[in-house]
Amino acid sequence: MTELHASSADGRTVTALDDGSGPNLLVVHPGGGDATAWDSVARRLTDDFRVVRVHRRIYAPGADIALPHSMAMEAADVLAVAEVVGSPMLLVGHSSGAVAALEAAVLAPASFAGLFLYEPPLPTRGPIAGEAGARARAALDAGDPVEAMRIHMRDIVRMPVSTVDAMFADERVRAAFAAHADAQIADDEAIDALGVGTDRFADLSVPTTLVQGDLSPAHLRERVADLAAALPDARTLTLTGQGHIAHLTAPDALADAVREAAGRVLRG
Repeated sequence: MTELHASSADGRTVTALDDGSGPNLLVVHPGGGDATAWDSVARRLTDDFRVVRVHRRIYAPGADIALPHSMAMEAADVLAVAEVVGSPMLLVGHSSGAVAALEAAVLAPASFAGLFLYEPPLPTRGPIAGEAGARARAALDAGDPVEAMRIHMRDIVRMPVSTVDAMFADERVRAAFAAHADAQIADDEAIDALGVGTDRFADLSVPTTLVQGDLSPAHLRERVADLAAALPDARTLTLTGQGHIAHLTAPDALADAVREAAGRVLRG
């Protein structure tokens, strides 16, 4: 594995993990971690593909997060790495990383042979964070990143309260969440800043596979359905028995889904 470097529109160096050989997959990781979050999925793909995983700038260790953060900045970073990787490629995004990937595709659709978007939390009918986001920001500003992340998981992601309570009972989990709280809350705010609606995707004709888990929160599946209705060339794939974190709970199934989507749009 090597580290790839690209220069984004604002002159910032964007890094990515570059592994494997074959047709190009460009992966934009979900919030709450970095590019290594997809390690288990990537390992199952690198025999057949070149897998390049973008390190999203706000999740880099010691990142200086300038507020307000924007999805336009994230999209520019994705496009900078895509230019270095070269076409053709399947652009893969997960959760807020899927929002960044989608925004990149809107800006430069010709850069991508296809899109694979795993539950992008788009504000299709209403904000993703809204009032809960304001409470999370207040907790963070008050010096309580654990509470900010508890609000994020319970009231923004909308995981069951019992699940969130069980997760936060583990000191290691609390510490891991706290380490990324600044980035995650900025991420939520950047998504809401896109505004409500899907009209801007009506002309995005890039072949798109939308992925959802049948156990995911209902609002995420609703947002996927809204996006599927808006995109000219989209299909929806459901991962049976999975939720929003199949990269951890079912990496084989998720890798197979990526492989199948890539086979539809990539040659060679």
